[in-house]
Amino acid sequence: MGDLETEKPLKKIAEAFKELEATIKSQTQEVEVAPFSHACSLVSPLFGCLGIAFKFAEMDYVAKVHDLAEASKSIDTLQSVLDKDIERNSVRKGGSHSRNLLRVKRGLDMVRVLFEQIMVTEFSDLLMLVLPNVSVLNHLWIAGYLTPFLCFVPTSNYTHIVPRGNSLKGPASKAYAQVFAPHHGWAIRKAVSAGMYALPTKAQLLKKLNEDESSAIIQMQSYVAASAPVIMYVDKLFLSRELGID
Repeated sequence: MGDLETEKPLKKIAEAFKELEATIKSQTQEVEVAPFSHACSLVSPLFGCLGIAFKFAEMDYVAKVHDLAEASKSIDTLQSVLDKDIERNSVRKGGSHSRNLLRVKRGLDMVRVLFEQIMVTEFSDLLMLVLPNVSVLNHLWIAGYLTPFLCFVPTSNYTHIVPRGNSLKGPASKAYAQVFAPHHGWAIRKAVSAGMYALPTKAQLLKKLNEDESSAIIQMQSYVAASAPVIMYVDKLFLSRELGID
């Protein structure tokens, strides 16, 4: 998983996805497999930091990202990944690059939702600087309206964060239920549910990531904002070819 003692993995992740977001928003370039798989590989340590509950996700995610990295040696863009599998009639076959791309996308989405939930539940004192009404805040967050607005909160305010809780069970459970659970059978869902009780605390997670609360929320927000268009881009690649994303 690498040495996280002196590294800032959250910052590296955020910066990599900002670059992918910029490529997508330029509308002049296709997303290349190599930088995409590299950005995704930076997310891998996060699954390892979450412990046994997400061990299955870590193993699956790492393997799929590795497959895409290998594919980048002969395939230039994500569009080409799908088009080549369509030509070979292998899109829905296990182990195809297209299926692996879809699985990796779900991993990115799970982390995005996890970070959103951590910010809502663990750092809501900071968010109260923006809106005092928690119910309104949560509705705006879910609707997607708060993300751009939060960017205008002065960075100096991040130093005044007072976390309301130290458990990751709520955020992790919601992220799993929203992204992974619909694709898993009863046995896996049950095992994950049991593993939620072995999750690290928020403080333990931040220590593993070499972050404090103020720096973590900045990088989490950056990833949430940058990864959303990347995830949407991958979805559109599948949907525009009538392949579905299930």
